[in-house]
Amino acid sequence: MPEPFKNQFDGALAQRIAGRLAAGWPDFDRERFIAVATHGLAGLEMKARAMQFCAALEATLPGDFDAAAALLRPAMQGDGALASWALWPVGEYIARHGQHDPELALDLLHALTQRFSAEFAIRPFIVNHPELVFATLARWVRDDSEHVRRLVSEGSRPRLPWGLRLKALIADPSPTLPLLRALQDDESDYVRRSVANHLNDIAKDHPQLIAGWLKEHLPGASKQRQQLLRHASRTLVKRGDAKVLAAWGLGQKLRGEATLAIRPARVALGGSVALTATLASSAAKPQALVVDYAVHHVKADGSTSPKVFKGWKLVLPAHDTVTLAKAHSLEPVTIRRYHAGRHRVTLQVNGETVAESAFTLRLA
Repeated sequence: MPEPFKNQFDGALAQRIAGRLAAGWPDFDRERFIAVATHGLAGLEMKARAMQFCAALEATLPGDFDAAAALLRPAMQGDGALASWALWPVGEYIARHGQHDPELALDLLHALTQRFSAEFAIRPFIVNHPELVFATLARWVRDDSEHVRRLVSEGSRPRLPWGLRLKALIADPSPTLPLLRALQDDESDYVRRSVANHLNDIAKDHPQLIAGWLKEHLPGASKQRQQLLRHASRTLVKRGDAKVLAAWGLGQKLRGEATLAIRPARVALGGSVALTATLASSAAKPQALVVDYAVHHVKADGSTSPKVFKGWKLVLPAHDTVTLAKAHSLEPVTIRRYHAGRHRVTLQVNGETVAESAFTLRLA
């Protein structure tokens, strides 16, 4: 079994951070830092461990942010520099204590993101100092480091998982659009993937904006840009957004018939069901199809909530029949609580529901 990610934050990492900081400040209280960072560590999950390491920094670094920054900067440079997971609590420290000196804090994050990521740490600065941050990000789109350029997009994503929700950008994403436009053809796939995810975030609240983006940027697009835009469109394709489907040549309804079969009809939590979809064409020409399915999960009150899952992409030949099969797992996951009962499954072709079936889930 692979080592849990939370174990990145352990006693050895605490000692490494303490040693690196003590190298620049002989009076650094190594023992106190290690004691605070590792207290009750075994009972904490990953994010809680990172926040406890930040608390250890707060307990041992100078109270003056400028003085603390003078210690943190060299700790992130040279041989043996802090990197990877060790910098998550450092970024959190900068976010908490650098708000009164945002220019210095952003300069530190510029250095930090090249050795880990500052996508979480920069978000409070976007909330508190938007004008300064967006002027800074506009410069960073031309930075030599792909990690800095990625931070421009990833740090300003409205709905970054695990990150602070940027409510102002959820309501109005226009401040980020010039940044995304400048980065969508970046030479780095690492950067472009972030741009795609950022656009997909926007799509959840402003589908018409993404439809317009496709209309402007898809015609004549390079293969790389097409891949980016396809990834950015995934939520709206699943939703069956007519304009987005049309942009990808997928706006036509299925001409023909469809069926969906599910086996077994009853399944226990932890098992799986086999989905079999059959599509029969009645058209004289091939049809480009995106086929997804939605599981209507039973909630605690007996109502249901649909979740769309990615299925298949294909061209259905004229007057032909294809059979598609997929196993759908019902293993417990942290992001969803399962409830017993009848779960409808609907089959979507180019965003339109064309068939349905169901299975009954039992918890024991």
